[in-house]
Amino acid sequence: MTKISKANLDFLKDIKENNNREWFAENKDRYETAHENMKEFANAILVRMQAHDDIERLKLYRIYRDVRFSKDKSPYKYYWWAGLRRATAQLRGGYVFSIEPNGESVVGGGFYSPNKEDLKLIRDKIAVDDEPLRKILANKTFKKYFGTLQGNQLKTAPRGYEKDHPAIDLLRYKQFYVHRSFSDASVLRKDYVDKVVETFLALRPYFDHMSEVLTTDMNGEPMYD
Repeated sequence: MTKISKANLDFLKDIKENNNREWFAENKDRYETAHENMKEFANAILVRMQAHDDIERLKLYRIYRDVRFSKDKSPYKYYWWAGLRRATAQLRGGYVFSIEPNGESVVGGGFYSPNKEDLKLIRDKIAVDDEPLRKILANKTFKKYFGTLQGNQLKTAPRGYEKDHPAIDLLRYKQFYVHRSFSDASVLRKDYVDKVVETFLALRPYFDHMSEVLTTDMNGEPMYD
């Protein structure tokens, strides 16, 4: 069974402490080994998830940072980050997972950068009836895996909504995602693939609801063929 190697985590720890091109060049073989390990692990996740969902693609993000507009000029990331994109306009929400030492590995997903049309539709549906979303967020299994809804929020009510709206706590969200953290010991276990897939499957009720929200108009009529 494909698993994350200790050498992979050790490489990530070391590149965080030695985040420069000279060190990276001297340790290029360690990078390539760790990268291959991560690709194998990510592909194992993809295969498993394709049995449960319609996955359009897997994206494993590069370790190289884009420093053009950042004050931090460190050239490399010290974590692996990957995502699974669901297929067709009817299936919304994206699965994500990362590998980062010191208990910073996460598994989760949701809506990280909804466009303005989707964001307005989500808010409009919440404003009319927030109970379906609250029921999912309050579900025992959902809370066990993810706790509470995550994402950036406005400090006040979004334009067009009353400050004292009963669902203002949800309407203030600009992002709608959740995640679950894992220790290094968990990441290195042989069953970590199982844990990732299990966590993704706990997201499905949330994705199913949000997919309906984003593919029907305010009258509940389908917006896509």
